[in-house]
Amino acid sequence: MTLSKDRKPHSLCFHGERMTWLQPDSLDEFLNLKWKHPDARVVVGNTEVGVEVKFKNMVYPVILAPTFIPELSAVTHTEDGIVFGAACTLSHMAVVLRQAVESLPPHKTEVFLAVLEQLRWFAGVQIRNVAAVGGNIMTASPISDLNPVFMAAGCKLTLVDKDGSREVQMDDGFFTGYRRTALRPQQILLSIHIPYSKKTQFVSAYKQSPRREDDISIVTAAMSVTFTPGTDVVENLRLSFGGMAPTTVLAKKTANRLIGRPWGEELLEEACNSMAEEMSLDPSVPGGMVTYRRTLTLSLFYKFYLTVLQKLRLQGLKVAEVTSVCLSATEVHHPETPSSVQIYQAVAKGQNQDDVVGRPIMHLSAMKQATGEAVYCDDVPLYENELYLSLITSSKAHARILSIDTSGAERCPGVVCFLFADDIPGSNTAGSLKFDETVLADGEVTCVGHIIGAVVAKTQLQAQRAAKAVRIEYEERQPVITIQEAIATQSFYQPIRTIQKGDLELGFKHADHILEGEMHIGGQEHFYLETNVTLAVPRGEDGEMELFVSTQAPTHTQSLVAMALGVPANRVVVRVKRMGGGFGGKESRTTLLSTVVAVAANKLKRPVRCMLDRDEDMLITGGRHPFYGKYKVGFLNSGRVVALDVTYYGNAGNSMDLSQAIVERALFHMENSYRVPNIRGRGFLCRTNLPSNTAFRGFGGPQGMMVAESWMTDVAQSLGKSPEEVRRLNLYMKGDSTPFNQVLDQITLDRCWDECMSRSGYQQRRIAIDLYNRQNRWTKRGIAVVPTKFGISFTALFLNQAGALVHIYTDGSVLLTHGGTEMGQGLHTKMVQVASRVLGIPSSKIHISETSTNTVPNTSATAASASSDLNGAALKNACEILLKRLEPFKAKNPNGTWEDWVKAAYFDRVSLSANGFYKTPDIGYDFETNSGRAFSYFSYGVACSEVEIDCLTGSHKNLSTTIVMDVGNSLNPAIDIGQVEGAFMQGLGLFTLEELHYSPQGVLLTRGPGSYKIPAFGDIPTQLTVSLLRDAPNDKAIFASKAVGEPPLFLASSVFYAIKDAISAARAESGITGPFRLDSPASAERIRNACSDRFTKLCPLAEAGTFIPWSVQV
Repeated sequence: MTLSKDRKPHSLCFHGERMTWLQPDSLDEFLNLKWKHPDARVVVGNTEVGVEVKFKNMVYPVILAPTFIPELSAVTHTEDGIVFGAACTLSHMAVVLRQAVESLPPHKTEVFLAVLEQLRWFAGVQIRNVAAVGGNIMTASPISDLNPVFMAAGCKLTLVDKDGSREVQMDDGFFTGYRRTALRPQQILLSIHIPYSKKTQFVSAYKQSPRREDDISIVTAAMSVTFTPGTDVVENLRLSFGGMAPTTVLAKKTANRLIGRPWGEELLEEACNSMAEEMSLDPSVPGGMVTYRRTLTLSLFYKFYLTVLQKLRLQGLKVAEVTSVCLSATEVHHPETPSSVQIYQAVAKGQNQDDVVGRPIMHLSAMKQATGEAVYCDDVPLYENELYLSLITSSKAHARILSIDTSGAERCPGVVCFLFADDIPGSNTAGSLKFDETVLADGEVTCVGHIIGAVVAKTQLQAQRAAKAVRIEYEERQPVITIQEAIATQSFYQPIRTIQKGDLELGFKHADHILEGEMHIGGQEHFYLETNVTLAVPRGEDGEMELFVSTQAPTHTQSLVAMALGVPANRVVVRVKRMGGGFGGKESRTTLLSTVVAVAANKLKRPVRCMLDRDEDMLITGGRHPFYGKYKVGFLNSGRVVALDVTYYGNAGNSMDLSQAIVERALFHMENSYRVPNIRGRGFLCRTNLPSNTAFRGFGGPQGMMVAESWMTDVAQSLGKSPEEVRRLNLYMKGDSTPFNQVLDQITLDRCWDECMSRSGYQQRRIAIDLYNRQNRWTKRGIAVVPTKFGISFTALFLNQAGALVHIYTDGSVLLTHGGTEMGQGLHTKMVQVASRVLGIPSSKIHISETSTNTVPNTSATAASASSDLNGAALKNACEILLKRLEPFKAKNPNGTWEDWVKAAYFDRVSLSANGFYKTPDIGYDFETNSGRAFSYFSYGVACSEVEIDCLTGSHKNLSTTIVMDVGNSLNPAIDIGQVEGAFMQGLGLFTLEELHYSPQGVLLTRGPGSYKIPAFGDIPTQLTVSLLRDAPNDKAIFASKAVGEPPLFLASSVFYAIKDAISAARAESGITGPFRLDSPASAERIRNACSDRFTKLCPLAEAGTFIPWSVQV
C-alpha cells in the first residue's frame, strides 16, 4: 500500500491486535479524538514511541497520527519571531531558521543560531527528516538538546483542546516531573513561538555527549543574557540545563544573584560558586558521571562568559579582554575535510597478469554487499512450516530458580511450545575448552542474561511477547560482579599462569628508580552488524539436522549441537555462507543460540529460526574481557627498563569459555615491543556473575600491551623525558629473546619505527604542539608513537591446522572449499588469489560458495589472524596435488588450454578433486618449563597519532594518524590496508569511546546503539596515512605474507597516549606534574576529570562507600 503525499489526506484507521492507529485529516477531528482518547499517544515521526514499543515493552492502545493536518505543519513569521506548527520536522525548522539568519539583522537571530547549533548534532539526518519539534518538547526528555534553548529563550507554546486554546511560556513550571508536562490529558501542543533576540541579548547553546555525532547528551545547556543598553550590567539571565535533574531545569538562584552585576571576573566567580551549589546531583543518580556533569555546568558557563565578553567588546563596551590563550574556549567545532593516504608496494614488473597475488583487487562480495544482494543467514527464505524462537533469560545475576510460570505466556497468540532443561534429548553440558556451561539453566542462574528456556511461536513478534510474559521466581544469592570483588573474595578460575625470566630481585636492586602503578581497561561489545542468528532444519530421518549459522566456528557448533541432540556429529551439517561481522564474538558464543534452536527444531520436527535483537545479543553473548593490571617497574636514569613485575586480572564472567587462552596471550604480550631482562607476569581469571566474556580481535593481547604502555609512559614522565625517546631506547632488536624465550630473528620493529617517525613528521609536530600548548590554555594537543609486536598462531597447539577441498569441473571451472569462514575480512578473496596463482588460471574461473562441515571436517575457528596462513597453505597443498595429476596431460599437449588438460584428465579417469591439509610446523610452548616456540612469527607495526582535547568538556579531536605495518609480502594490499584501518578504528573505540556500564547488581545498562557508542565517521583521524612496509618477506607463511586481522588494533592506543600527553600539558597549567593514572577508555568524562583546574575543585567526588553508584567498573 502506498500513501501518496500528493493526494489530499483523509482519515485513516488501522486496527492491530493490541493497538488502534488513527490518522485524522483535520484539526477539529484530531481534537475530538484526543478528547475521546485522552491517554492516546500522539505520533508524527515515531522516533520515540517506536523505541518505547520495541525496547521498553510499552503498549499504547490508541495512537493518533496528525502528520497531515495543515495547522500543525504551518510556519508563520510574526513581528516578534517565528511560529512553528508542532508537527514541523526538525529538518524543515532548520531550513526556515537558516533562511531567517541569512535575511535578518544579526542581533535578531541569536536564538535561531542557538537552535541551529543544537540541530547540527541532533541525531542523524534520517531522524531529523521525520522527528517533529512538538514531539521533542512533549517527550519531556531530561537530556533533550532543544528544550534548554526553548526554555532559555522563553519560547511560548500554544496548547489547544476542543474547548479552546491557551498560551504558556516554556519555563521551569512547564515540565512537572520526569517525562511529564503541564498539558492536560485532552490538550495537544499546536505550535511553538521562537522569538527574535534583542539588541543587547546574547544566546549560546551547548551539548556534551560521549560521541560528537548522532549521540544522546550527557549535559545540554542554553544560556541567554540581556544587558541594560549601553552597559555590561546584567538585566536578565536565563541558564537552562538538561541532564542535571529529572527535567530540564533553570538555575534560577544563580541567575537571580547575578542580575544587576557587571559582566566580569567577580560575576564569574560568584556564578561558579553558586552553580556548584545549585546544580548538585545525588551520587547515585541514574546515568552516573556525577562529578563530570556538575563540572560541565561550570565549564559551559565559563565558555558562555568568554563568548559574551567577546561580543560586548565588539559592541564597543570596555570589558575585560579575552586573552589569546583563552580564545580557543570560545570556538565552535566545525569538522575539517578528512584526507587519507594508502601506500603499498606494487608487484614486480614481470608478474603474469593472471597472477593476482599481491595486487589490490576488490573484495569478491563488495558489490553484492554494497547493493544489498549478498545473502546472509536471515536472508534464507522462510520454509513453509517454519517457526520462530525467542529466549527466556535470567533477570538476576546469581540465584536459585524457585519456579517458572508459563501460564501468562501460554495465553499469548501463536505460541507452539516451551523449552526448558528437561526437554534436551542429549546432554545439557556446553562450553569451549572446558565444559562448564549448560545449554539451558538447570535450577540455578549465574548471570543476568543466562538462558533459562525458550518460547517457540508462529512469528517473531508472538515469540518475543510470550517470552516476556513468562514469570520466574528466584532465591537471590550474593553475586560477584567486579574484578575488585573477585580479588576480595578470591573468586578465581584455575590455573593461575606465570611467565618469568631473569632475576627479578637483582633487577630491582640494580634499578636507579622503582615505581608502581595500576590501570583498568574496560570491556568492549563486538557490535557486529549482523547479530547472532541460527536457522535449524530437521531433515526427517536418522536424526539429521541442517543448520544455517552466523558463526566463525562451524565444527564447534556441529559438536555442541550433536551433543545436545544426542546424535553423532555426522548427523549434523553446519553451513556458513558469510557473516555480517564476527570479531571473535562468533567464535564460541554462537552455540548459546544454535544449540537451543536445534533442540527446538528437533522437538517439533519443523524448521526453527531465531535472530537476536541487538539488546538481546549484547546482554547474552559477552564481549572483550575487562582487565585490571598492577605493575612495579625498575629502570635506570637513562630510561632503560631493567625489571618488571606485572599482574593481570581478567573478568572472565560466569564460565571459562576461552578466558584461559586470553589471559595467556595477555602474558605473552606483557612487554609489548620492549626488551626487559628481568620480568615476571602473572595472570588471574576472575570468576564473576557476568555473561561469560569471550574472544575479541586481539584476544587479550591489547590488554596486555596497554598496561605495558602505561608503565612506559610513567617511566618517561617520572624522568622528565619524552615517552618516544624512552620507547625507542627499550625497543627489541634482532636476536633479542622474549620473556617466553623465543628469539626474535626476523624483526622489523626498528624499520617500522623509523619510517613512522619520518612519514608522520614527528619532530616538527612535537615542536608545533609545544608551541600550540603554550599559546592555548583551554585546548591542548598531544602526540604519541606506539609500537606493537603481535604473535601469530593459536596458543592452543592442536588448533594450528587446516583442511581444504578443491574440485575441478569438466568445463575448467574450480570450486574451492576450506575451513575458514568469511566475515567481511576478505578471506575467500585471498584464497581465490592463492588458488589462482598455484593453478596458473585466472581468478574468474574460481569460486567459493560457502563453508560447511560436510566438505571440510574438524576445522579450527576462523580466528587468531591465522586463517589466511593456515587455509591458504591447505589450499596450496590441494592445488599442487591436482597440478601433479594434470602434468602428464600438459606434457602431452603443451600448447593446449586449461580446459583441454582438464577434459583430457577426466576422459582418462583421473580424479579432479583433492583434499589439502596443513599444520604449522615447529611450534609448541610449555608454561611449566617456559620453553618451546609459542608463535610461528610476529607481526609488527608502529603508529603516530596527534590529538586535540577540550580541557573544559573532555571532548577530543583525532587530528592525524600515521601507521606503518609489516604485513610481509601482502597477498592483497587493498584488503590488508582495509584491515589495518578497520582494526585501528575498532581499537580507537576500545581505547577512547566505547563503555559498557553495569549496575552493582550485574545488569548491563548499555544495551544498544542508543547508549553504547562505537566510532562514527567524525572519529576517523582527519589525516590518516597507512603504509605497508616494503621489502619485508616472511618465510613462515603463504607466499611470504603475514597475518593482518588483529595486530593493527593495538596501534589505536597511540591515540589514547596522545590524549594522555595532552592531559599532562593541561595539568601542568595547574602546577601538577609527574605520572598519573588514566583508565581506558579515555572518555570525555575521564579526560575532563583528569584536567584538574578551578572548576573541578568546586565539584569533588563523593566519598566511596557512602552511596550506591549507578554503574560499577567491572
